[in-house]
Amino acid sequence: MDAEVAKSDILKRSTGTHISPAAWSRLNEKGIELLLFLAALASVAITAGIVGVLIYESVAFFRQISILDFVTDRQWTPLFSEPHYGILPLVSGTLVTTTIALLVAIPMGSLVAIYLSEYASPLVREQIKPALELLSGVPTVIYGYFALLFVTPALQKLWPELPGFNMLSAGLVIGIMIVPYVSSVSEDAMRAVPVSLREGAYALGATRMQSALRVVFPSALSGIAVAYVLGVSRAIGETMVVAIAAGMQPTLTWNPLEPAATMTAYIVQVSLGDLPHGSVGYQTIFATGLTLLLITLLFNIAGYVLRKRFRHVY
Repeated sequence: MDAEVAKSDILKRSTGTHISPAAWSRLNEKGIELLLFLAALASVAITAGIVGVLIYESVAFFRQISILDFVTDRQWTPLFSEPHYGILPLVSGTLVTTTIALLVAIPMGSLVAIYLSEYASPLVREQIKPALELLSGVPTVIYGYFALLFVTPALQKLWPELPGFNMLSAGLVIGIMIVPYVSSVSEDAMRAVPVSLREGAYALGATRMQSALRVVFPSALSGIAVAYVLGVSRAIGETMVVAIAAGMQPTLTWNPLEPAATMTAYIVQVSLGDLPHGSVGYQTIFATGLTLLLITLLFNIAGYVLRKRFRHVY
């Protein structure tokens, strides 16, 4: 009798601690949800940490240098005996190279996206798109030497007086480099447009090009705007190409045929470790980085506004 009671108690305990498959599934879902949340939280924390470091070091810089001089002075010579801390020469070099890059990447990337989405057969698309995306995996230092040793000599045949370091060759190569970003994202956005819109355009007598330009492209404009913003951010943040091919002379000029320095190139120059930590010259890289962050943020906000507007329209 006692043995049967003990056996029943054991059975009750075992059944009481048993977890059903449904409960296991819920626990797995909770665990995966927690893991994904921690990953998202880590990315936000890293971004906040980067912004915090830039702001903290920049505040120490602006305690010694006036913000008015920083944004209005036309000279950038923080390492000279008579230092000047005007960010305008670096901003002009960054904007000129970025503009040249976008003048190359946006038309070329858009045309490639239209071809892959509307004209290319599945076999051709499967071959061309991975080949294009391989361009984004090439180290940027190789692009820099390509600009310096190939593009610049080719341009000097057209402009014999073109100096060895100039913003034009750097901008052209950056534009080629970011074509895969623009074309890939734009093509994905265009292929997401419903086939019924294309068929409706064909039924009304539109050609394939008319359908692509007047129906598919406007309908995918929100996603294409994302591709353009991504290209802008990639061009502004490029370092090695401009450091190698554009020269590192911080001169305030809007002429792409002249050498200049960009914000990223200056950060590379100062980050080599020659300046003591905590000095004003060392803190200039954080003020420059904060300026670069704000410019990139403005472009992203503009892209978000455009994307929201066109998404609302279409």
